[in-house]
Amino acid sequence: MSDESMEIADGIKQLIQKFRDDQTSAGTWEYPFESSISTDAYMIILLRTLEINDEELIQELVKRIISKQSENGAWKHFKDERKNGNLSLTVEAYYALLYSGYYSKKDEKMKEARRFILNNGGIEHTHFITKIILSVTGQHKWPSFFPLPIELMILPLAFPINFYSISVYGRANIVPLMIVADKKFAIKTTNSPDLSNLYTTRDDPYFSWSRSSEWRSLHSLLQDSAKKIIGIPKELHLLSISRAKQYMFNHIEPDGTLFGYITSTFLMIFSLLALGHKKNDPIIKKAVNGLYQFKTTVKGYTHIQLTTATVWNTSLINYALQEAGVPASDNMILKANQYLLKRQQSKYGDWVIHNKTAKPGGWGFSDVNTFQPDVDDTSASLRAITRAVSGNSSVKEAWNKGVNWLLSMQNDDGGWPAFEKNTNSKLLAMVPIQDSEYILTDPSCADLTGRAMEFLGKYTSLPHDDPAFTNSISWLQKHQEENGSWYGRWGICYIYGTWAAITGLKASGVSTNNPSIQTGVKWLKSIQNHDGGWGESCLSDKKKMYIPLGDSTITHTAWALDALVSASKQPDKRMEDAVQFLLQSLDGQKWTEDYPAGQGLAGSIYFHYHSYRYLFPLLALAHYKDKFMKA
Repeated sequence: MSDESMEIADGIKQLIQKFRDDQTSAGTWEYPFESSISTDAYMIILLRTLEINDEELIQELVKRIISKQSENGAWKHFKDERKNGNLSLTVEAYYALLYSGYYSKKDEKMKEARRFILNNGGIEHTHFITKIILSVTGQHKWPSFFPLPIELMILPLAFPINFYSISVYGRANIVPLMIVADKKFAIKTTNSPDLSNLYTTRDDPYFSWSRSSEWRSLHSLLQDSAKKIIGIPKELHLLSISRAKQYMFNHIEPDGTLFGYITSTFLMIFSLLALGHKKNDPIIKKAVNGLYQFKTTVKGYTHIQLTTATVWNTSLINYALQEAGVPASDNMILKANQYLLKRQQSKYGDWVIHNKTAKPGGWGFSDVNTFQPDVDDTSASLRAITRAVSGNSSVKEAWNKGVNWLLSMQNDDGGWPAFEKNTNSKLLAMVPIQDSEYILTDPSCADLTGRAMEFLGKYTSLPHDDPAFTNSISWLQKHQEENGSWYGRWGICYIYGTWAAITGLKASGVSTNNPSIQTGVKWLKSIQNHDGGWGESCLSDKKKMYIPLGDSTITHTAWALDALVSASKQPDKRMEDAVQFLLQSLDGQKWTEDYPAGQGLAGSIYFHYHSYRYLFPLLALAHYKDKFMKA
């Protein structure tokens, strides 16, 4: 055995042992799903508003927020964020710290934060999500109109824009938001801070861009159409609010949260207050208790996760372990499979609106999710349980249900979305809400399409001339960038999309010599760093162009290497260098280890998956070893 073979074998063994040590008794892996301090700030603001004075938790969250402050007084979503900080994030941190009561405006750290805020335009230039947080807590005036009227709730599905035109992750937040905006609800307490010192002027339109004027006419059309359906404006309004409230109640998870997210749950609580519920209402109390379950610990600090990532972590790790040679009979795999099989969903969620003939069978992202499956978690979970199908009728039945659901979710354009079919309305692009294309639509994207293709191509008997493949291949080829890369919607970003696309195309029967694969490989090789690794900046997603990080990350390197392994007949120097980078980084402490690899909303929400630095190197090294180093 060569030195390289021994090094790879040792690295794989080390990673397998890491996962063996970290698995819970339930068969899961509970690595943190870390984001910026926004969710910590929201929790403080929520607890103080509800007058739930959990000083221990508030103090813990304050410590994490302060620990993330930069020398210039600002907070960032990621290290290389431009302008040396994020205005909206800094306003949220400043607000939470003041509301906590453990910092005052006189503290030097707060003075520095205020200087940054004012130097960058003040509250007026924050993201609309930040303005919503400020408005419901009495710190910002509501706009004269909200782009999406509450009457949207009663428009028929046949209308060009209706409630179900919006993506489900958009609906989760838009419904409670429409209620509080309609009521122009605001609530303060005796301890509410005064943020008036963060304004530079009062000329502050909520939606300060060109589409606002265009949308007003369409906004009126939506209301007028609803009036024609119902007839009486007052009854129309009451019915719309009733529908919105019922929608929320129908989508509360067993843990009390709305869709299992802190953002939607936060807004639901304020919408219920707007509708007359008391702060100690059982529904509100259960929702808050649900948010407590999102607590985790990151480097000794308490953090409130956006949600949990238990299903996602467990499915990916389970699969990677088996690819690395851990047998399906191993107790570690058996326990993980048992957990995943229990988390397969049997309820009909909103996805059935656009996919009427399909039956449930998908998986969701978080441990608390029971009715919102997604394409990526479904393909990941199916990969994990595939080796357990043979000879086990119950697993085979679950697997078949999952495959059928996955196939049913393919968009008419040939690609795959995240949550719902065919929810990419061009009209919704007109809505004057920042980042509306990320919030309101769920289009086909290269990462989900490629990963669905990779699963179907490698683990099912679906022939390569099936429309599921031919249509998705056409979609990927049509959406390849001129430089050979693909944009990945849910990861960072072009490396992520290119990895998924290349591996998906290869598994679908596309030749290595195909121009799409060749240009993708050429692009990946062209951006490799001198140390053998790859690294991409989060700036790529907002700029919609590849921006190098200037350093290598273990996750980006694993994705790139895995793509090259998939598309190569023999290893070359670039792949060998990538292997060495991964092996040397397994125990490393580079700053890039904390760099986000996932995105939720370009420019505003990024995720550091603590599992990625172990599972993707394991997967890439295992694939490299199996393909190029067999005896």
